[in-house]
Amino acid sequence: MADPPDLPDPPDLRDLAAPAELPASAGLPSPAELDAADPLRAFQDRFRPLPPGLINLDGNSLGQLPADTPVRIAHLLEREWGERLIRAWEERWTELPLQVGDRLGEHLLGAAPRTTVIADSTTVCFYKLAAAALQVRPDRPEIITDSSNFPTDRYVLEGLAAAHGRRITWIEPDPQAGPTPDQVADVISDRTALVTLSHVDYRSAHIADLERITATAHDAGALVLWDLSHSAGALPVGLDDHHVDLAVGCTYKYLNGGPGAPAFLYVREALQAGLRQPIWGWWGRRDRFGMAAGYDAAPGLTGMLSGTPPVLGLTASAAGIDLSIEAGIDAIRAKSTRLTEYAIALTDARLASHGVDVGSPRDPDRRGSHVALVHPRARDLARQLIDREVLVDFREPDVIRLGLSPLTTSFTHVHDALERLHDILTGTHGPSSTIAPAP
Repeated sequence: MADPPDLPDPPDLRDLAAPAELPASAGLPSPAELDAADPLRAFQDRFRPLPPGLINLDGNSLGQLPADTPVRIAHLLEREWGERLIRAWEERWTELPLQVGDRLGEHLLGAAPRTTVIADSTTVCFYKLAAAALQVRPDRPEIITDSSNFPTDRYVLEGLAAAHGRRITWIEPDPQAGPTPDQVADVISDRTALVTLSHVDYRSAHIADLERITATAHDAGALVLWDLSHSAGALPVGLDDHHVDLAVGCTYKYLNGGPGAPAFLYVREALQAGLRQPIWGWWGRRDRFGMAAGYDAAPGLTGMLSGTPPVLGLTASAAGIDLSIEAGIDAIRAKSTRLTEYAIALTDARLASHGVDVGSPRDPDRRGSHVALVHPRARDLARQLIDREVLVDFREPDVIRLGLSPLTTSFTHVHDALERLHDILTGTHGPSSTIAPAP
């Protein structure tokens, strides 16, 4: 990526007056000013344009379509599958899970080569790693997680506990603070096999203290498994630096891999030889084309695979991952912080008096790339926002999530979306958008 042009320093939102001192949005920088100073603003043009007037603040559920993705898929269909047919497996497809995983791991997750692989859905990857971790701690009956963890993680753990005679110890975190190192330390013991949490909470956007919780688990002899679904492509993780054992995450949120895009799994290099994942399939066998009797796991991460790789999904995932690599994870995180700061400042200035509270941490170092707005009528308000061409989502019991994806969300998007919410709350219908309305 070429160096960005010299731009004025963006206004520092944290130097603004306290929210209570702001009449309307006075004192806040204009969205146009913030967009003009955004070093990543050109990346919006690298995605398929949205219909006029539509604002997408749900990129933390499904990222937008990169402009290059249809080109890569068309080449795959027309030239590779269409012309090379089965020869394309040897020529390129066989190595895609490890090649794409290496790029993701090295540039966006802080992981060494051959520790990250693109595999199955997040649920299946999580099941594989959690089951493998329990197998190497057979005399430890306890799993630690939190009651607000993402549902699929909780369900998988409940199934494993029921099938293998394990017990789950549930941490009950503060809804906005998330599970803390002290809470983990209070319940962990030499009976704990696995500690597993989400790095970024899917409702509040709270960032767990990955480094300290990982160290606490290791001090007790337990393994730790992190779900990075709301981290990957939004903030640096540092898997190797923090000695994380295992991690999973999806590629269809901030990595813009497309609906149902395959997920990734990470296994620390020192653990790979001792872990055996439970779904034994031909693609994870040492000599997959030998078709021999019995299962002999391939060494390293290849042994974590099961069935034939989803080449179409891998190709789409690679396009989104490459865009994030080009932008750089530190630049992405810097813009994410500024977007969420701006959204919170606007909420305080324009919406707080109408009963809207911020349900995300106000400390930017503890906040991911979405903002939770809390209101008793959140479900209805989210539906009305969608009717007004603002894509958000609702989370029980009272949260509207604003997913601010740094490569596709502008400050103007944030401003106009919250102005539309202000109009809904005040019952006004006048123009409040600087984005052209949909026809």
